[in-house]
Amino acid sequence: MSEPVLALEGVEKVYNRGKPGEVSVLRGASLAIAPGEVVALVAPSGAGKSTLLHISGLLDTPDAGRVRIAGEDMTRAADRARTAVRRERVGFVYQFHHLLPEFTALENVVLPQLANGVDLASARARAEALLGSVGVADRAAHRPAALSGGEQQRVAFCRALANGPALLLADEPTGNLDPDTSDTVFAALMALVRETGLSALIATHNLALAARMDRVLRLDGGVITNA
Repeated sequence: MSEPVLALEGVEKVYNRGKPGEVSVLRGASLAIAPGEVVALVAPSGAGKSTLLHISGLLDTPDAGRVRIAGEDMTRAADRARTAVRRERVGFVYQFHHLLPEFTALENVVLPQLANGVDLASARARAEALLGSVGVADRAAHRPAALSGGEQQRVAFCRALANGPALLLADEPTGNLDPDTSDTVFAALMALVRETGLSALIATHNLALAARMDRVLRLDGGVITNA
């Protein structure tokens, strides 16, 4: 059986430990995501889904428990190793696109590849292919301010996948969009994920979108359960 692309084992996270206002966000959260699996994470506001995603993507460290990426224990890895795994194996998508406003859509997808040592011609070719796959090839020369919300988020998806990660982490990726646009953009994301064969953990409040994924998990009270 293949190693999970992402495995969390008994993850705990407490903010302001031992101080007034101590908040226990995660209380032994565990999950495993198989290669090619797309998993929805449903949680009420304030339940800690962003914290869980940050720990999963090595942007934060747990107070207890383990985080494994493709079988490798990254829980206490050195910063350089964590940065390398983040850059090469993990893609992030947020509720707001966070595109660099001074660069075009194409350049926003090219830049992370250049930072990863890819030559310019190869980076441009991959960026053009990704933008075409989500239907925004004709917007490649436009800066973010000239794009619609749905177009901006589709470019953000392409940027997240530019370096060919094994794992995509998405935090309410359609949360800022109207229902019709949300449905269209989510369909583009799912098509892109399926085409590339990567695994994904997607946090959403939208139960209809969650039902379109392979499996639904719920985060509540600091633990993860099957929805």
